[in-house]
Amino acid sequence: MTLSGPAAPPSPRSALARDKLMRTAERLYAERGFAGVSVRQISEAADQRNNSAVQYHFTTRDGLIKAILSSHTGLVETHRIAMVEAVREQDTVSLEQHYRCVILPHIQHHIEAGTPTWSARFSAQALVEPALRDYALQEHQNSPSLRLLDEIGAIRRDSTSPELLARHGTMVRQLSVHAFAELEYDLAHGRIAPAAAADSWRLLGQDLITALCGLTTALLGPS
Repeated sequence: MTLSGPAAPPSPRSALARDKLMRTAERLYAERGFAGVSVRQISEAADQRNNSAVQYHFTTRDGLIKAILSSHTGLVETHRIAMVEAVREQDTVSLEQHYRCVILPHIQHHIEAGTPTWSARFSAQALVEPALRDYALQEHQNSPSLRLLDEIGAIRRDSTSPELLARHGTMVRQLSVHAFAELEYDLAHGRIAPAAAADSWRLLGQDLITALCGLTTALLGPS
């Protein structure tokens, strides 16, 4: 019996093609919506001669979308895990510190990506796409940093009903995801000067932290 070895890593050319397909798909989906873009259009816009390039690299359209979501989750995670580990050393975690760990890694990710970006609008669409919603939620909620933050953070869970916690989580998610998408849209369409992008992201981050602290206290009570 012959055992097959580990799969060979993709060639540099294949890795570049895969990356270009992901970046092109993210932009097109953000601008036109999932229903308005075919995999053939993605291949053509990414300058791939093979119209089946998406299927070759990702098997399906949903496989492509999941790869894009995972790539951003990984980048945000590199920022958040360090923040969560830092507050882990404290005796208590304030509600503001909790939401700083939730929001600021996304803010830093957007600042580092430059202008324009498409990831926030892309993510907002994934959360309302029936075939992808559950995956998008799990990709976010199951990140190691957020699981750890749930254990040590300031959100009261033992004395709050699961139903209320679920409604609260939906509100937090909708407010933050769509606020990110709105600012990204304004930057991409010149409503905010590129030179002001970093300051605009930081201001949004602070406003979201303040708003989410108020929302959580109103719904769940003082931490």
